[in-house]
Amino acid sequence: IAGLDALPEMVGRAAEMGKPVHFTTGLGELTSNVAPQLVAGLSVLSYVSELCAKLGVRVIYTVYQSQVMPIATELMKEAYTRVGKAEEFDANDQVRYGSGEQFAYASAVQGIAERERPAANIMIGPFYAESMLFSETFYRIGSIQLAGTARGYQIPFFAVVCDYLLIAEEIYAAGAYVSKDVGQVGSIRGQDIGKIIALALMIVGVLLTLLGSNVLVNFMKL
Repeated sequence: IAGLDALPEMVGRAAEMGKPVHFTTGLGELTSNVAPQLVAGLSVLSYVSELCAKLGVRVIYTVYQSQVMPIATELMKEAYTRVGKAEEFDANDQVRYGSGEQFAYASAVQGIAERERPAANIMIGPFYAESMLFSETFYRIGSIQLAGTARGYQIPFFAVVCDYLLIAEEIYAAGAYVSKDVGQVGSIRGQDIGKIIALALMIVGVLLTLLGSNVLVNFMKL
């Protein structure tokens, strides 16, 4: 996945420029139907935090829902600990609560963009009308951007402005892809196999029905 392969390059660029990396998981809530997108974003946050810790780059995570704050803080702290730099993690500076209101949060993120001038901006999770506000602001200050969401209405905005894009189910595979965890990779592969089988059955079923045969339909009823 090109966008995920580019993450080390993005963090490396930030290290060379002496600037931070900004990360947001959008407007997701753990109790909503977009929670899987939020979790996918948090898994990439952990990976990015580890990359930043290795290269001495400050990563800034902006929070929309306060319930996500302790989870993100712990993930980032663990990432720094894995590379032996736990003492360099400053939660007060690197985990910033914006607002629980959509456009107030958008304004907070834009303000951070203007003040901190991040070299890279990573957005993975559920996004709404603020997607274009974020993309344009970080584009204007020269940040290299990776965006990913499963919300179809926002993908075109990200595609126009951002350098790298994760589309729909790619964000769910992101955690497995960057971690190389055998269990996660196996789970994703199993899902893909199931989808291929289901698609094949649909095609065969349509063809048999057109030929006047109900063999597959009757078999599926067993």
